[in-house]
Amino acid sequence: MAPSTPAPGLFDYQYYQDPYPAFEWLRNNAPMHEFRFPVGDVPMWIVSRYDDVRELMGDPRFSTDATAWASDEFKASGMVLGEGTVFEKTLTVLDPPDHTRVRKLAMSAFTPRKIAQWKSAIEGVVAGALDRLAAQEQPDLMDYAGQVAAEVMGAFLGFRLDRYEDTISAIERAFNPAPDSQDDVRQAYGEIEQYARELIEEKRRQPGEDLASTLITARDGGDRLSEDELASMIALMILAGLDTTRNLVGSASLGLLDFPDQRKLLAEQPELIDAAVEEFLRYDGAFTIALFRFAKEDLEFGGVRLPAGAPVVAALQSANRDERKYVDPNRLDFTRTGPRHLGLGHGLHNCLGSALARLETKIALPALFNRFPELELAIPRDEIHYTEDWISRTVITFPVRLGADRGN
Repeated sequence: MAPSTPAPGLFDYQYYQDPYPAFEWLRNNAPMHEFRFPVGDVPMWIVSRYDDVRELMGDPRFSTDATAWASDEFKASGMVLGEGTVFEKTLTVLDPPDHTRVRKLAMSAFTPRKIAQWKSAIEGVVAGALDRLAAQEQPDLMDYAGQVAAEVMGAFLGFRLDRYEDTISAIERAFNPAPDSQDDVRQAYGEIEQYARELIEEKRRQPGEDLASTLITARDGGDRLSEDELASMIALMILAGLDTTRNLVGSASLGLLDFPDQRKLLAEQPELIDAAVEEFLRYDGAFTIALFRFAKEDLEFGGVRLPAGAPVVAALQSANRDERKYVDPNRLDFTRTGPRHLGLGHGLHNCLGSALARLETKIALPALFNRFPELELAIPRDEIHYTEDWISRTVITFPVRLGADRGN
């Protein structure tokens, strides 16, 4: 039976402000939906139900490597991730066996013991960021979220903070979906790569106890990251490390204002913070969709025949709101039960730095609301807007009134 309402617009302004009505329509009417992406007018499919998204992300018949597997039409559109830069072969698009080797080397910096060692450093960063937030005449929570992400990444990666604004600008430009912006998109990826290479040279001259220095010396037996693999890994960490935490702290703070009962619950039961972070990732996570997957052969998926090279979009946040898996999915609930969310991916390309992002959020969020228990929006809720970024969920500005300051 045909749907009673037409298909919603995808990757347009209204979608970026609130993709969840479109996702609900897709899940209930066209769970494997063909549409045309605004850049290049390329035909592709979007997968919206939890089971299908999870299956797609673990299906070896698909690859994220556009240079090897995408259709000629997709390649000609200018949409290949980081085309002409090391991002073309970053960890997020490698297939085994290269993916296995590079990820194993990179994981030397992400062991649970090493991540846990950053707890006190993050607490210090958060305390300083709260002091600066309190001193602002017009406090903006996205400044706080961005400062926490930048200073932690500065310490963790050896990233110079004076490059933060330029790098955030490059990240936002890199995922601009406007058809006339693709030259700027390519330039943005190039800027991030260039900074990664500059950072590598700095750390070769003056190595430290940071991620960049660790990756430079990463070995597995006689193996080592090649120069381009090293540059792509550092560039990826800059891109993901700044953006993911900033987005997550911003959206989680907004979630607590939207659901005061959950804010109260977390204040009364701070031991729920681990569950809360997982629920924030499910409810309105840092990533809206995953990177494009490409069919490596003619195949069937979700009841649809796909030609080799066909691009498929995994709608992560649609899967995380699937009413087939979660009771009342449009509600934030720290006591929720159900399957593990897909907010940070699944399978081969799950987020490498997820433990660090979780740790930053579980420190930054309670500290914010403990210090400013009366914190509230300084503008009407419908004036909160999101960037037009096809992969991330990023609040542009988040003006607040802090209220009483409990101090340190």
